[in-house]
Amino acid sequence: MNVWNYITEQISRTTGGQFSPTAPSTAAGGCINQAFHLCGSDRSYFVKLNQASRLPMFKAEAAGLTEIAHSQTFRIPNPICHGSHEDSSFLVLEYIQMSGAEDMEQAGRQLAAMHRKIGGGFGWERDNTIGSTHQPNNLSNDWVEFWQQQRLGYQLKLAHELGHGGRLQKSGDRLLTLLPQLINHQPLPSLLHGDLWSGNIGFDLERQPVIFDPAVYYGDRETDLAMTELFGGFSKTFYAAYNDEWPLDPGYTSRRTLYNLYHILNHLNIFGGGYAGQAQGMIDQLLAELGH
Repeated sequence: MNVWNYITEQISRTTGGQFSPTAPSTAAGGCINQAFHLCGSDRSYFVKLNQASRLPMFKAEAAGLTEIAHSQTFRIPNPICHGSHEDSSFLVLEYIQMSGAEDMEQAGRQLAAMHRKIGGGFGWERDNTIGSTHQPNNLSNDWVEFWQQQRLGYQLKLAHELGHGGRLQKSGDRLLTLLPQLINHQPLPSLLHGDLWSGNIGFDLERQPVIFDPAVYYGDRETDLAMTELFGGFSKTFYAAYNDEWPLDPGYTSRRTLYNLYHILNHLNIFGGGYAGQAQGMIDQLLAELGH
């Protein structure tokens, strides 16, 4: 039995209805997984494939989508089933047809509503991934400590292991000691998407926002807002609607750079190249703002 026959069998078993698809067609799905559209006469699914060792990543993604669904805010592609067969792992999701029409105002309001779901601490009940990188989520009551150890410090350690040492490590370690001065507000542990760039949001045929590919945890809501600004693609209407629902605290601009440094270091650790210079520039900027 090949992997597609196995996936078809699992869909039929999970949904309780026989599913007889045509051959899968390639779909756009990022650079981490292979992505496919699996279509039958009465329904269709979005399927991600990777190596068998990546099954925990798919399990965590399905759990993250379910966590967001429980907030009753955004539409998400409902997880159908996941598993492994021989040397492949897979995740089957509801297929949502997207439109070119956007409602960024609604997206901003729904993000603020999602952030109002407050957890019992910073982190989550399980680890997951950010891109293809392991993301630890051990629960903590101290946001600064969480960001020092499980976000910025973790990425700096990975960078060192991958050969990115020298000034990047020295200045990065200095920044870690100064985090209490940068994170100078008291955030609530909000439900976060965790990887909210413009490639992870779309709009269905009724122009309702849909978010996917999460790296869920509970933390400072500003980290999601910062990520939306890192690569662009979100309109002024989006930010105005968010701030109308829940205004950001003073000092966000500096924290935005700090929070996005995590993602740039992650890009460095995955892709290498010019991200080292960008990460160093961000660290230098933050240290300069603190007079160091």
